[in-house]
Amino acid sequence: MSALSNMSHSASIAWSEDEIGALCAKVAGLKASMAKVIIGQEEVIDSLIICLLAGGHALVEGVPGLGKTLLVKSLAQATDMQFRRVQFTPDLMPSDIVGTEILEEDTATRKREFRFQRGPVFTQVLLADEINRAPPKTQSALLEAMQECSVTFAGQTHMLPRPFFVLATQNPIEQAGTYPLPEAQLDRFLLRIDVVYPSEEEEIAMVSATTHAGLADAEPVMDVATLLRLQQLVRDIQIGEHLLRYATRLVRATRPADSEVASVKKHVGWGAGPRAGQALVLASKARALMHGRLAVTRDDIAAMLLPVLAHRVLRNFEAEADGVAIAEILQALRDHVRPE
Repeated sequence: MSALSNMSHSASIAWSEDEIGALCAKVAGLKASMAKVIIGQEEVIDSLIICLLAGGHALVEGVPGLGKTLLVKSLAQATDMQFRRVQFTPDLMPSDIVGTEILEEDTATRKREFRFQRGPVFTQVLLADEINRAPPKTQSALLEAMQECSVTFAGQTHMLPRPFFVLATQNPIEQAGTYPLPEAQLDRFLLRIDVVYPSEEEEIAMVSATTHAGLADAEPVMDVATLLRLQQLVRDIQIGEHLLRYATRLVRATRPADSEVASVKKHVGWGAGPRAGQALVLASKARALMHGRLAVTRDDIAAMLLPVLAHRVLRNFEAEADGVAIAEILQALRDHVRPE
């Protein structure tokens, strides 16, 4: 049976096989376009595309100089979306993000009135660079806009563009003068993506490319209408009841009081909430589509476990003292919890 025939009858009414095939080809083209600009970092590119297809936002951690800004800029170029970057600093105010009202005077009538001047959040792809450097009030303004997809100012609601994708970065090695995001705010990010150092060959290629003519821009391979259609297709992908139960059991097993996993009981202070289950299923659907499939598998769920739960499961003091990483805890959880 072909992958396209795995769609349910109700879904096939809205989606023809020709359209699904064309959309899957667009996703493959998006990855190829970014890969021409980004040297290495294949897993990071995959995670970014998965997050975009699922309609979520991403939290990216990595030391400076690994190409995080280039990653987001290339994604915006390849999808032909508007891109803005905001450098978060301790003196950044909420109005610097969402916008403010300015007093204008009509030169003809001399009448004065307030007009809302939109901030940089009114874009389609926003890079919030070093989000943990801004004070909590400014962080909350951005995170509220992410959740509501709108900005309310002076009693008026202003809708954000669609699609709206936020990628926030954090520097894991520099904590002086920072404001860590509260756990409840971290839950607003669909995925946490770790950008690691490149291999030796990748680093040589990167240095060579950037010290000559420089890297070219990513080629646009998708328009906004196509992306919105893809995001709808992700939500229409079917998932079996047994896999829904598997994803839910994985999330519930992160809670020490209810878990049978020894590592969770010993090293976890606070487990993931129900939103994590929604994120895990949605990300697994997006991963299936990125690989040209319209049916979620156990491998999709297992692959998305770490990026979905890494920022939602909190280690306790004992885990930090013993140097137990969150990846080790989630690996133990994955080994213990099996599909029915």
